[in-house]
Amino acid sequence: MIKAGIIGGSGYTGGELIRILLNHPNAEIDFVYSTTRAGIPVTNAHPDLLGVTDIHFTGEVNLAVDVVFLCLGHGNSTKFLHENHFSSATRIIDLSNDFRLNKDAVFDGKEFVYGLPELQRNKITSARYIANPGCFATAIELALLPLAKAHLLHSQVHVNAVTGSTGAGVSPSATTHFSWRNGNVSWYKPFTHQHLGEINESLKSLQGNSGEILFLPMRGNFTRGILATAYTPFSGTVDEALHLYQDFYSDAEFTQMAKEPINLKQVVNTNQCHIHLHKHNDVLLVTSAIDNLLKGASGQAVQNMNLMFGFKEKEGLQLKAGVY
Repeated sequence: MIKAGIIGGSGYTGGELIRILLNHPNAEIDFVYSTTRAGIPVTNAHPDLLGVTDIHFTGEVNLAVDVVFLCLGHGNSTKFLHENHFSSATRIIDLSNDFRLNKDAVFDGKEFVYGLPELQRNKITSARYIANPGCFATAIELALLPLAKAHLLHSQVHVNAVTGSTGAGVSPSATTHFSWRNGNVSWYKPFTHQHLGEINESLKSLQGNSGEILFLPMRGNFTRGILATAYTPFSGTVDEALHLYQDFYSDAEFTQMAKEPINLKQVVNTNQCHIHLHKHNDVLLVTSAIDNLLKGASGQAVQNMNLMFGFKEKEGLQLKAGVY
């Protein structure tokens, strides 16, 4: 039984981590740190846990905990680790974008490994520090990695992905306000989204110079999940493409190939990624779907924890979607 600490436990990713770890057979929560809610019950921020836990937020950090999850705003993990020096035995899993890029991977003597299990499971199992991938990055990379491995991303890849409002975090804003979001759809950060950096690095690790990714992120009028569509020229048949994907994901615990077109509901509240392939003339359409808070954040963080500590990869993550 390992002891886990959560830094920044009052947000959406922190709440999902608490929910998962409370039901994990090999981990227990040592502390949930919050500077603004110390002494307050966790259920004050996460009423869905009422009757499940009596844990209180704390302003104290156990620097010798077995694993710590950093659920902080982008740029704040670096600051936190400057001010708090954990034991050399403590594994750190960061859910921000502070350490995802190659240029940021080494910090204060710590080398962070990019934590996409489908891409580099072996490195994760021996890592002490993990940079958890972004939610859009996870959905798009899983959609394209098999093509990159086969060196088939030579042309532009057009990607359109729509995310739920939880992707913007728990703090309210103009574009997460119910009156604005409900019945509404809009794009944002066209072709410049911050996850493009890690997407390009992951694809280039397999192919080298791959085609340009033209990514248009969208805000959806729902709370959680990401549905991504990517299309690019492909000279083979859809069966040949399917063989590439099935081979690439043959050992993947959470990435599944679907024979029928997929929808968002079948993955929401799970750590699954579902992928579907469709061929139209000389264009291959790849559709992927994930839950942005689970496979796109907290679920994948626990998946990485399982690999780091030698647990079964699915431990604590056998969650069922609510499709009705």
